[in-house]
Amino acid sequence: MARPSKTAAIDFTVTHDLTYGLLERASCPDGVTFVLLRDASKKGLRLRITKAGGKHWQFETRVKGKLFTRALGEWPAVSIDQAKAEAHRLRGLTERGMDPRELERQQAIEKAELQTAATAKLKIAKLRTLTLGDVWADYIQQRRPFWGALHYRDHIDKAKAGGLPSGRRGGGKLPTKPGPLASLMSIRMADITPERIEAWAAVEGQTRPSSARLAWRLLTVFFTWCAEQPTYADLLQAKNPAKTRKAREALGKAGTKSDVLQRSQLAAWFAAVQQLQNPTIAASLQVMLLTGARPGEVLSLRWEDVNTKWRGISIRDKVDGIREIPLTPYVEHLFASLPRRNQWVFSSPTSASGCLTEPNTPHTRVCKAAGLDGLTLHGLRRSFKSLTEWLEVPVGVVAQIQGHKPSATAEKHYTVRPLELLAIHHVKIEKWILEQASIHFKESEALPALRAVA
Repeated sequence: MARPSKTAAIDFTVTHDLTYGLLERASCPDGVTFVLLRDASKKGLRLRITKAGGKHWQFETRVKGKLFTRALGEWPAVSIDQAKAEAHRLRGLTERGMDPRELERQQAIEKAELQTAATAKLKIAKLRTLTLGDVWADYIQQRRPFWGALHYRDHIDKAKAGGLPSGRRGGGKLPTKPGPLASLMSIRMADITPERIEAWAAVEGQTRPSSARLAWRLLTVFFTWCAEQPTYADLLQAKNPAKTRKAREALGKAGTKSDVLQRSQLAAWFAAVQQLQNPTIAASLQVMLLTGARPGEVLSLRWEDVNTKWRGISIRDKVDGIREIPLTPYVEHLFASLPRRNQWVFSSPTSASGCLTEPNTPHTRVCKAAGLDGLTLHGLRRSFKSLTEWLEVPVGVVAQIQGHKPSATAEKHYTVRPLELLAIHHVKIEKWILEQASIHFKESEALPALRAVA
């Protein structure tokens, strides 16, 4: 049979031996939008030629009675040999009853699973490099909205690295000490074991047991949180490596605090306090004793918390939020003697926050001068409660003034004491303490008004 002329019209109703020349001169006839140029050697392979001149490879067959069409690319980017090879592969699959689309879908799923597994493996490997300090930082950031300021500060202080210049008065250039948890912060979470925590507790329990016990409690809660997080749960070798008897015993038990002012010691203590050169510190220490409030509650007082009209003080309670206590005459006298520099009652021009920080060092000097060793700021709060025993003040009254939780059902649900009733007892307590301290004070001697200081 003679080879068709290169100039002869192409019959698109029959198959052809596809050549470069044939494909190059093939064009869509007038009157139709496209034609199909079929290959004679590979059944189902054809070139789709459009009226616009586009030429694209196609493969078409039936799989289980359903039509299957696959685009193979544009000619000449995909050559004749490449198109035939792909058509041969697809023909082989369909003749074995396999749908190429299902096969490719399954392959895509397997590939995605492999990629997911590889990503997970890489993520686990990366997580295993995380240190306790890395996870600790994430922990306090996530939990901070649910904590108070002091609880948040405890987490920062117990884990701090130390080595910075001391900010305490008299500290000079001595560097700060690392927190109890600082030595654990650089250890990988995957390497944290009960044995490591026990070894840590044995060391810290010998040097600073009180601080270490608080750090240990924070650490146990931290590990419990980690066990509840899908991201960190698998990093721990034990569910909570800090909860062991050996660690608890190494830290010891907190002893009962007994530092209180006795009635006979009041005169010496007040005399030493009133000799302090800083009147703001002197006033704060006296208010701590006469109100029985926590040191932090006293030092955080703002002028807006003092109500001279209704003679009340709003205390920012760490338990209930706000509690109202009476503004007794001598405490009001102390407030009136203070300069009003800013919003804080116990202001400090040298403090970054504008208010006093806990005056432990001045109080230690006071106790030394008065011959009272070991009396802490919180001991003043204990002293208030102990001294009220001399007056047989109802226990519930003292608890309400100090912000202690009621211990009895009737006290908790049925007894409601207004500020006026509390004031009767509180003024009596203050007057008795001042008498025992040999301080002669008359309410008429109080300063008439507060003064503002620029």
